[in-house]
Amino acid sequence: MYYGLFKHVLIGPPVKAYYKPWAEGVENIPESGGAILASNHLSFSDSIFLPLVLKRKVVFLGKSEYFTGKGVKGYATRAFMSGVGTIPVHRGGGRASEAALRTGLQVVQGGELLGIYPEGTRSPDGRLYRGKTGVARLAIEAGVPIIPVAMIGTDIAQPIGQKVPSRTDIGVRIGAPIDPADYIAKQDDRDALRELTDTVMAAIAALSGQELADRDAAQYKRELDKAAKDASKDGGDTPSS
Repeated sequence: MYYGLFKHVLIGPPVKAYYKPWAEGVENIPESGGAILASNHLSFSDSIFLPLVLKRKVVFLGKSEYFTGKGVKGYATRAFMSGVGTIPVHRGGGRASEAALRTGLQVVQGGELLGIYPEGTRSPDGRLYRGKTGVARLAIEAGVPIIPVAMIGTDIAQPIGQKVPSRTDIGVRIGAPIDPADYIAKQDDRDALRELTDTVMAAIAALSGQELADRDAAQYKRELDKAAKDASKDGGDTPSS
C-alpha cells in the first residue's frame, strides 16, 4: 500500500533530486525472479537509498518494534517502515531467527528481491564485520542467487544518532550474482554455510573498499558499551582534586 506512494511520490523524487545517489552494476539485478541483495550496513538510510536506485521493489526484514508503537509517532514509524518495503520479524535467537528465515524464504520464493544485512547490525566503526550464515542458508534453501551490494557514503551522510542525512555523495555498487548451486543440500553443514557467507562478505568488501574485521559486530558493540560504562563508573568513583 505505502511502498509505491513513498518511492514514487513522497520520498523518491525529492530524495533523488536532493542527494542525487549514483549506482554501478544495476545490470546485475535480474529483471524478475527472487534474489537476495546482501549489503554492508553503515547507516539507517541504507534501506532508503538502495531501493531508490533500482526499478524493482526491495523487501527488508525489520524488527517488529517498528510496527507496534503507539500514537502519532507509532503510526508514522509504521507507515514509514512499510513505505520503504520493510516487513516485521521478531529479533533474537532460536524460534525468532527461524521465523525470520521462514519469512525471508517466502519473500524470495514469491519472486521478490530481499534485502539483507549479513553483519546483523550497523558497523560501529566503518569496517565490514563477519557475516551471519543465515544469508547462505536462505539462498541454499530457496535456490536463489546472492547479489553483493556496497553502500557508499551513507555513514558520512547519516552517522549513528543523526536523524536526517546530510547532503553528500551517496552511491550503490552492485556486484555479480553469487550462485549457491555448489552448496545445494548443504544448508545444515556449518562449514559450507560459513564458506559461502565468507565468499559473500569478501565480494562486498571488494565493492566497498572496507577493511574486513573477522569478528561479530554485535559482540564488538557490546564490548564497546561495557568499556564505556566501566570508564564512566571509574571516572565517577575518582575523587575530585
